[in-house]
Amino acid sequence: MEWGRLLNTERLGKPGQPEDPARPNATVDADRITFCAPFRRLANKTQVHPLHGHDHLRHRMIHSCEVASVGRSIGMQVGHWLEARGDIQPGDAHKVAGIVHAACLAHDIGNPPFGHSGEESIGKWFQQKFQEPKGVFRGVDRGLWPEFEAFEGNAQGFRILTRLEMYRGERGMDLSAAVLGAFTKYPMTAATKRALAAPEAGYAGAKKFGIFKGEAETYAKAADLLGLAQETAPNGDTWWRRHPLVFLVEAADDICYNIVDLEDGYTAGDLSFEKVRDLLWPLLFKKPNDDELGGFSDYEKISHYRALAIGGAIHACVDAFKTHHDAILAGTYSNDLIKDSDLGADFAQIKSIANAQLFKAPRKTKLEVRGRNVIRNVLDGIRPVFDALEENGWDEEHLPDYEKQIVRALELDLRGITDSYSALHAMTDFVSGMTDRYAVDVSAMLSGQ
Repeated sequence: MEWGRLLNTERLGKPGQPEDPARPNATVDADRITFCAPFRRLANKTQVHPLHGHDHLRHRMIHSCEVASVGRSIGMQVGHWLEARGDIQPGDAHKVAGIVHAACLAHDIGNPPFGHSGEESIGKWFQQKFQEPKGVFRGVDRGLWPEFEAFEGNAQGFRILTRLEMYRGERGMDLSAAVLGAFTKYPMTAATKRALAAPEAGYAGAKKFGIFKGEAETYAKAADLLGLAQETAPNGDTWWRRHPLVFLVEAADDICYNIVDLEDGYTAGDLSFEKVRDLLWPLLFKKPNDDELGGFSDYEKISHYRALAIGGAIHACVDAFKTHHDAILAGTYSNDLIKDSDLGADFAQIKSIANAQLFKAPRKTKLEVRGRNVIRNVLDGIRPVFDALEENGWDEEHLPDYEKQIVRALELDLRGITDSYSALHAMTDFVSGMTDRYAVDVSAMLSGQ
């Protein structure tokens, strides 16, 4: 792969359109993401602590903004290094930073309510329904079942960016090719992922799938513009090696959620001051003198340590990118920068503590159970609409009265539904787009509570 093509910010929907140097395409992309409704809804979606009453704890929007800030810093440092080497044109360090910033803003835009437990709940509901296909489930090709049985927020995010928002059904937000490339961590469909054989199945970009079949052609066009390394799966499907900037987006996400989960854990009362301080201390880019923080509260000290730890992690990830640059550009690198950095062991310890003491905290577990049941109730409640559509030849006008009431009450978007496959995606579009609180309200209404 070549940096000259990898930084192509041409828009798929407007080929050949000149870029405004005073407002680069990556900046416009970031603006489009920031102002779209799915991004706003992230403000009421779980990061770690679902439905928590403490206003200082992170939600998905704050997390996304923080990841974008860190990603921009990593991108700028890497960009300056690439400029100094002559790998990119003078001034393109800002382009690298802008691309990473925009991709980071969007990185969680497809996540459903209640975090990863919500993702799992959607997938398990579909697994059960496919066991005995009836109604709307009858007409879906078996090869497409994995898109729903292992519902993937990354693929839903790509669908939002390229189909559902702005120029709906045409090109979505029409983001630049480089931003779409940097956003897509898993550049393959569910069917392709299932077909991969070892050792390809162990590649970092094949841990999950990141594209639904309906948007595969769009990604293929972006990949062609970017010159991404192309591979063929045993079933004949095409897949691609990751865009090198994906690793920077992933590093920014890893830095933020690992470090700020500790800060939020302290704020929520799940971790002690001493525990958080000891975990953050090895990451600090500059170790503060205790006398400097003598007048600070414990909360202020933790915030200070968090800021310095992020700085240290940024430098460590940039160094790791430099070390592995050639393999990343060749498409053979298959690890993550945090793990391969000098701080890898320290981050592994943070993850271990978080898994043991944060993610399994009783309050969080209870709310995750509640969230799973809420999502199941919502899907059970809206399914009759889509069964009725299937029975009536996809004609909304012939829906029975009750199903029409559901459509009106929930403002269900039934545009573009022409078969069972598009109908099931309309269902997941709705449920994955819900905020935590809205999902609770809709669940109660549909259950008659």
